[in-house]
Amino acid sequence: MRMKFNKSSQLILVTAASLVAATLVTACSQLTQTLTVDFVYVATSKAAGANNYGEINVFEINSESGRMRQIPASPFPSAGRNPVAEAVSADYKNLFVANQDDNSIVQFVIGSDGKLYPFDTENTAGIYPLAVAANKTNLFVLDTYQPLPICSTADPCSGSIGVFPLTTATSSTPVKMVTGLPISSCNGLDYVPLALSGAAANDIVTPTGLTILANGSALYVSAYDATANTGYVYGFTIGSTPCTINGQSVNITTLTPVAGPPLPVGIHPSAISSDPSSTYVYVADYAQAHVLGYSVAAGGVLTAMNGNPFQSGNQPSAIVVDQKYPYVYVTNSLDATVSAYTYSTSSGALTSLGTYQTGLQPVAIGIDPSTSHFLYTANFLGNDVTGFELSTTAGTLVSSQFSPFPSNDQPTAVAAIPHNGTGAGVQ
Repeated sequence: MRMKFNKSSQLILVTAASLVAATLVTACSQLTQTLTVDFVYVATSKAAGANNYGEINVFEINSESGRMRQIPASPFPSAGRNPVAEAVSADYKNLFVANQDDNSIVQFVIGSDGKLYPFDTENTAGIYPLAVAANKTNLFVLDTYQPLPICSTADPCSGSIGVFPLTTATSSTPVKMVTGLPISSCNGLDYVPLALSGAAANDIVTPTGLTILANGSALYVSAYDATANTGYVYGFTIGSTPCTINGQSVNITTLTPVAGPPLPVGIHPSAISSDPSSTYVYVADYAQAHVLGYSVAAGGVLTAMNGNPFQSGNQPSAIVVDQKYPYVYVTNSLDATVSAYTYSTSSGALTSLGTYQTGLQPVAIGIDPSTSHFLYTANFLGNDVTGFELSTTAGTLVSSQFSPFPSNDQPTAVAAIPHNGTGAGVQ
């Protein structure tokens, strides 16, 4: 029997075939794509396990809702006591964790699924590390005290900066921290002390944070002198010089103070950050509830921008500058809020965009490095992470789905990598 098909029947068959094809394409896409846009690493300081180690909670961020969910193997031991700071390598393949009570930096290799694998542990140059920052060639570590026999919590001294040069990664070997090299001259120390001169020469300088300019030319440290009730920013240009050490010629990283004495900044600077153009530096003042902005001049010298200071919430604790869009965000630890600002690309001046609620006592803040569409805070007393969707056109924040997200106790630091390490969004 011969069958006849009219045009409508043909249309139905074509439509059905298209649906089948679309279904197959969708199924294939589901096998090759994921909604995870970033992995976020949250250090939690309260001791856990037989070794009293802190832990690293690993969250994946959903690209559609911003929901943060811990990966199945999370949390991971921090391999040290009281982790307080984190940084990721420039290639997004390594996480460096500062464990304060052990004076150690632990390097983890990051798997493609976000999991952490301990790789190396090195002692810091000074005592009690409190901040770390990395670029392509170096890991910079800020220590509470210099490595002197007289320095301890009972008898404190001023802080210092140490540097771990990073080896070049290969297809089979990750970057590795290099230790023991001088950073001032061929015969110098392997750390740079933070000091004052004149009448304040014996005052104790307590560091609080550091930032590296995106172009790698300079590094800045926020600190305060409790004796004089004065804050400072120390600036250093970053260079390199050849040295012969143990008969071998090597290039060492050098930190050279910028011209002039340390810059007086407020009363108690608590955090510092810089913009992606390496033009502006912002400092949060814990004691005065505001943010101070500075322009970077020749030689790394900082000059105060017009409009200083810019009001924040009470006891600002952390600050981040968006690396793709002109926004600045500050956590206010007493208020449990985030202050949002836009900044002028021509002057650096801040304009308030609003204030948003977080968990109790936010102490760290980050922005997703893949799309700059999500922001998160680590809340020390809340034992959780607050997530926000960030409007890339307005800078305003909206709570992510199901925020806040539980973490282990007393989170202290956040760091993040793009999924698949591309920095280009969903892969």
